[in-house]
Amino acid sequence: MDEVTQAIMQDPENQQYSLGGIEPLFSAPKTAKIVIVGQAPGLVAQETRLFWNDRSGERLRDWMGVERQTFYDSGLFAVLPMDFYYPGKGKSGDLPPRKDFAKKWHPVLLEKLLQVELFLLVGSYAQNYYLGQQMQKNLTETVKHFQEYLPKYFPLVHPSPRNQLWLAKNPWFEEEVVPVLQAEIARILAG
Repeated sequence: MDEVTQAIMQDPENQQYSLGGIEPLFSAPKTAKIVIVGQAPGLVAQETRLFWNDRSGERLRDWMGVERQTFYDSGLFAVLPMDFYYPGKGKSGDLPPRKDFAKKWHPVLLEKLLQVELFLLVGSYAQNYYLGQQMQKNLTETVKHFQEYLPKYFPLVHPSPRNQLWLAKNPWFEEEVVPVLQAEIARILAG
C-alpha cells in the first residue's frame, strides 16, 4: 500500500495536502472482509491520523457491534472514504468530498482486497457512487430497503450527531436495521 499512498500524494490534485504535510487517510489491509465507505475524514480524524476517531465513529462501531480494538487492529476492516482528505468547513458542516477522487483511487485499492464480503455505504455520497441508479428516491428509502442490496452492500445513514433528528424521526433504523447489521458483521467476523 506504500506505493499507492505515494501515488496519491504525488497526484497533482492532492499537492495542496502533500505540501502541507498531510497524508491521505484510509486503510486497506489485504485481510479486510468489510469495506467502510464514508464521506471524507473529519478534522479530528485528519489531525489525529485515525479515521472514524470521533463521536460519529463511536456511533458507527456501536451500530456494528464492534469494539474499538477490533475495528482498528484486527485487519478485517478497510476504510475507503469518498475522499482521503478533510475537505474543509462549509456553511452547515464539512464540505463534500471531491467528485472524482473515489473514481480514481478506489478501484486501485479494491483490486488488492480479495477477501471483501461486504461494503458499508455510509451516507449519500457513498450510496450514489456505489449504487447509482439502484438507489431509491432518497437516502431514507435506500436505507429502509437495505435488504435489496445485500449481500454485497449495506447502505447506512451517516452516524454523525447532526443526524440525531433523522434518527428520532426514523426509529425503525435502530429497531430493525441495526440488529441485521450487527448480525451480518458478526457472521463475517466469525467466518
